[in-house]
Order: sequence, then C-alpha cells, then structure tokens
Amino acid sequence: MGIISRGFQGRHRDRADRLPPGQYLTHDFPVLSAGPTPRVPTDRWEFTIDAEDGQTLRWSWAELTALPSETPTVDLHCVTKWSKLDTSWRGVSLDVLFEDVESAAEHALIHCYGGYTTNLPVEDLLDGKAWIVYEYEGEDLAPAHGGPARLLVPHLYLWKSAKWVRGIRLLDEDEPGFWETAGYHNYGDPWREQRYEGD
Repeated sequence: MGIISRGFQGRHRDRADRLPPGQYLTHDFPVLSAGPTPRVPTDRWEFTIDAEDGQTLRWSWAELTALPSETPTVDLHCVTKWSKLDTSWRGVSLDVLFEDVESAAEHALIHCYGGYTTNLPVEDLLDGKAWIVYEYEGEDLAPAHGGPARLLVPHLYLWKSAKWVRGIRLLDEDEPGFWETAGYHNYGDPWREQRYEGD
C-alpha cells in the first residue's frame, strides 16, 4: 500500500473537494522551469545533507536507490493554478535520510543541480511528509520533471518540490530560495492560497 499525503482525501470523495481554492484539474503534467533542464548522469549524481554544525551526510545514486523505498500516491498543486490528482511515485522518505542527522535546525534550504533553491521548515520534510523521488507512474523520473531525482512535498505548492535535487542545508535561520526572493510566498500552502508574498 502506498503512503498518502496529508492533503489526500480519498477516491470516494468528489474531485472538487480535493482541489484547493483557485485551482483547476488537469490530466496532463505541465512542465514549468526557471531555466534550462539539467542533465545529470546517475554515476555523477549525489545527494547531501549539511547540518548547521558542519556535519555532512552523502549518498551516491546507488546508495540512495538501495535504501528502503515508498510509493506515495499524492495530489499535486502548482502555484500557476493547475492540480493533478492521484500521482504515483517511488522514492526514499526524508525520515530515512535524516535518521543519522544530528541537528536542532528548524529551517532547510534545498539546493538543486542548475542552481535552483527553495526553503522549507524542517518539520515539513519529516513525519512522512516528504520524499526524494526517482520514479513517476512506474517509470524513471524524466529530466523534464526533475529526474533523476526531485524532492516531493505534496502538501505545499509544487515549486517547493524542487526538481533535480542535490542537497539540503540545515539552517538556524530561514533563508529564502529562488522564487521566495522573487516575491512568492515563503511557505506556499495551497489550501490557504499562499501564492505570493502577503497572501
């Protein structure tokens, strides 16, 4: 059985009940990116977690994909107002990756191949809320959708689910990422329509 996101309401409910305010349903998977699509061979890919005390944990592609995986089925909500329901993924829970991290940090800055960054509270990465995913609908994750691996945080707008993820830096103080410094909301809860600063 797959893991279900906090915002998932079940198939028996009306689809309209699963759409946050201002969203419309799409059946395709639009591709939106801030720049060119990085192409990262898996033999050169790595993922790191850097704690605020200087500790670094590092995984190669082989090490990441050898970890216990989960298959979450979640709804996605983009800040550009589309939502896609019942998307299926495979990846590693951040709970697994954080098992050996010693940190009191409350903030995280996600770093990606290609230079993209986004910020999140650490609590939004743990307790079954986030994954590093490498398969979508049973296939390897395509580069256009963030492959070889992306962050998946389905309870927030999709820009927080950073494509081409390469690391997480834990911080004592919040540090806005790419879209947050450009005027997007610092948190991005779709159910509260937190699209832009001040929402």
